[in-house]
Amino acid sequence: MTLLRLMLEFFKTGLFSVGGGLATLPFLYEMSDKTGWFSHADIADMIAISESTPGAIGINMSTYAGFTTAGIPGGVLASLALATPSVIIILIIAKFLNKFRNNRFVEGAFYGLRPASIAMITAAGMNVAKVALVNLNAFSASGSIGDLFVWKALILAVAIFIGQRKLKWSPILFLAISAVVGILFQF
Repeated sequence: MTLLRLMLEFFKTGLFSVGGGLATLPFLYEMSDKTGWFSHADIADMIAISESTPGAIGINMSTYAGFTTAGIPGGVLASLALATPSVIIILIIAKFLNKFRNNRFVEGAFYGLRPASIAMITAAGMNVAKVALVNLNAFSASGSIGDLFVWKALILAVAIFIGQRKLKWSPILFLAISAVVGILFQF
C-alpha cells in the first residue's frame, strides 16, 4: 500500500510542479506533513544531496525520498511516477504545438505559470533557509536574538552566495568548499 501511495503522491507532484525540480519542494513539504515519511530537515538533506549529484534535482529528490520511504522499489517507483506526467504532457504538446503555438489562451497560461513557478521556488527556498539557518527551539528557550540563527551556517551561506555572484566559479567548486567547511566546522 505504501508503494502505491508513494507513486500517487509523486505522480501528483510531477503533474503539478511547474517550473522544474525546485518547484517540487512545496509538494515534498506537504507530503512530509501528510505522511510523515520524512521530516523537513530530511528535505534539506535531500536538496543538498540532489544538488551535489548528477541529474535533474526533482528526479534525484524523488529517488531519495522514495528510497527513504520504501527502499530501492520506492526510489525507482517514485522517480518513474514523478517523470511520467512530464513525458505524457511533452508528447501531447509536441503533437499539437504548431496548431496552438499562437493561441492567446496558451500564451496567457504560460504568462501566468512563470510567476507561479517563481513563487513556488521562492517559498520552498525560504523553507530550506528556515531549516538550515534558523534555530527556533534555541530562540524560544532563551529569548535571545543571538540564538535565533545558526551563525556558522548563515555565514557560510552568505559567503557562498557572494562568492557565486562575484567569482562565477563552477557550482561544483562551491559545493566542494561547503562540504569541506562543514566537515571542518562540524555544522
